[in-house]
Amino acid sequence: MALKAGIVGLPNVGKSTLFNAVSNSAKAQASNYRFCTIEPNTGLVNVPDARLDKLASLVNPERVVPTQIEIVDIAGLVRGASKGEGLGNKFLANIREVDAIIQVIRCFEDDNILREEGAINPVGDKEIIETELQLKDLESVDKKLQRTEKLAKTDTKAKAELDVLLKCKAHLEQGKNIVTLGLSKEEKVAIADLFLLTDKPVLYVANVDEASMHTGNKYSAALIEAVKNEGNEVIVMTNAVEAQIAEFEDADDKAMFMEEYKMTEPALDRLIHSTYKLLNLSTYFTAGVQEVRAWTIHKGWKAPQAASVIHTDFEKGFIKAEVIGYNDFITLGSEAACREQGKLRIEGKEYVVNDGDVMHFRFNV
Repeated sequence: MALKAGIVGLPNVGKSTLFNAVSNSAKAQASNYRFCTIEPNTGLVNVPDARLDKLASLVNPERVVPTQIEIVDIAGLVRGASKGEGLGNKFLANIREVDAIIQVIRCFEDDNILREEGAINPVGDKEIIETELQLKDLESVDKKLQRTEKLAKTDTKAKAELDVLLKCKAHLEQGKNIVTLGLSKEEKVAIADLFLLTDKPVLYVANVDEASMHTGNKYSAALIEAVKNEGNEVIVMTNAVEAQIAEFEDADDKAMFMEEYKMTEPALDRLIHSTYKLLNLSTYFTAGVQEVRAWTIHKGWKAPQAASVIHTDFEKGFIKAEVIGYNDFITLGSEAACREQGKLRIEGKEYVVNDGDVMHFRFNV
């Protein structure tokens, strides 16, 4: 599944530093000037999952394969981006291609790091980005409105689309994001071709200084207060420290470094898990002597859809799924023991896969 989360924010807030910390397969240049990032950097990120490690310890496979999500580091946005300022048009086009937004907000003071918007103001920074995205969406909606209004006079389907577009226009003009409009599945079809920027789920990263990494500060507190009614999560972290942790290859060295900062786990792990949740994703496992592997699916997918992420033939020729609950597998210690104890179930096409299921698929092509 090629699901992407895009890291966005104003220039010099720590986007590329975060990308470097989180990405397993690519490194972005992080420098103290505008538009250090021009072309988006893309990297695959392993999703930490203790369940995968526990399964592997029982099965002892030849290899262990975690599931991954794709993270994109996008050029810094500036005021006026919706009108083409800075790298505006390119920036906004890159955001259209992601499924969720990780918005990095500067919550630290440092005279050595450039800032064009005056005093540190995390709420103001958030509003600048939202306003630019809303203005661009309004432009997209207006263009489609012009085309749809003519068709709606004689076309029932176009009339229904017109009603949705007018609803979106009014919402955007009030300074609100489309994701908060509560459109039905049918209504969303009317705007699906627009790939609206404010119709994407958002996760905020409050990038604080080292002294505030455990407690936060007045800036991160202001951001948390500002978004409390949105239902969006704010993760407080120090991007520069996280980038240093990610550089360690030796587990003992990493543990020692984290101990110095009184950290039990990298904040990155929380960020990755939250991004996974933001994308409405779930995990199932396959477990055999050759490999123990985690697979990404959307929550609510049925067994044939889940099988398709292994290979499309698995969905086409789906017969049955052999399913063991994760807790049963761990408690009994093996697939064989689960069979003996009647904990292995045979499920059909209508089975909705649970997060953590250990599965094998029967298929015929």
